[in-house]
Amino acid sequence: MPVYLAAPAGDTARIFIVEKTGKVRILKDGAILPRPFLDVSGRVSGGSEQGLLGLAFHPRYASNRKLYVDYTDRSGDTHVVEFEASATDPDTASATEREILFVDQPAANHNGGQLEFGPDDYLYVSLGDGGGANDQFGNGQNLATLLGAILRVDVNSGSGYAIPPDNPFVATQGARGEIWDYGLRNPWRFSFDRQTGDLYIADVGQNLWEEVDFEPAGSGGRNYGWNIMEGLHCFQSAGCDTTGLAQPVVEYGHGDGCSITGGYVYRGSAIPELNGVYLYGDYCTGFIRSFTVTLGSAGDPHDWTSSLRTQGGATMTGLSSFGQDARGEIYMVRLDGEVYRIVPSP
Repeated sequence: MPVYLAAPAGDTARIFIVEKTGKVRILKDGAILPRPFLDVSGRVSGGSEQGLLGLAFHPRYASNRKLYVDYTDRSGDTHVVEFEASATDPDTASATEREILFVDQPAANHNGGQLEFGPDDYLYVSLGDGGGANDQFGNGQNLATLLGAILRVDVNSGSGYAIPPDNPFVATQGARGEIWDYGLRNPWRFSFDRQTGDLYIADVGQNLWEEVDFEPAGSGGRNYGWNIMEGLHCFQSAGCDTTGLAQPVVEYGHGDGCSITGGYVYRGSAIPELNGVYLYGDYCTGFIRSFTVTLGSAGDPHDWTSSLRTQGGATMTGLSSFGQDARGEIYMVRLDGEVYRIVPSP
């Protein structure tokens, strides 16, 4: 049940595949190594949307061997923890964890789980609104909780982490200083453009609309609208006050799919015509689409579904994630156990 794929900077020989059930596997020289790189299966809950959900390598991984994972424990609560790869066997990580962050989860779904180091070397963490339906816990617009938000923390300081002093809500009374952005329902994969540092957030909708949010590099503090809005539309009301809300650059309705899977801006070298193009897809229907952002607006939409199909010729249904290797080439991950690399047409 793979849900993510990543590689440390500069490591062009390996990619690391995250399995929802609690293991990180290495694909090396075209083969899956028999022994997992990391195995936390005994610590994770695997029901609903829970499990081992995210992986990020420290920007200085080559020298400090530190990596970070996001998982839900046996009670369903979120842990972000640090491990170290072995000094003698780079294909194995130590089983000893250092806890960075713990978040109580009131329900089994909407856990977020993405981890990414930004261009500023801080760790960004996504958390959903706590689950259930309709933002029943009231977390989307609540700056006093870490839920429904993307966090930005400094893992190089403090006992677990330190809050960067320039985080947008550090001086806001009653707000959690860790918050970078809020108003999110379940950000299922966000990513930074390797070239520009711009942030793309795919936020899963409820019953009607899926969305992609775009954030120019370094411009956090945004409210992405949940549960006032779903996509570009007022949620459960004929009219709503959209003042101060950052609206998506792309949305699609549930006639096209039912759960967005966020991707990456292509910055590889194998397909130069895709340079600057953001790829994303849908878990339910398996479509693959793209767009480019110019001056804050999305344009040049393209549908790649007919080109990017499974080995058996089907659409990429069960698309649990996109991934990116050290060269910037992009992969597609399916929950049924398949991983595909996007390559030029023959």
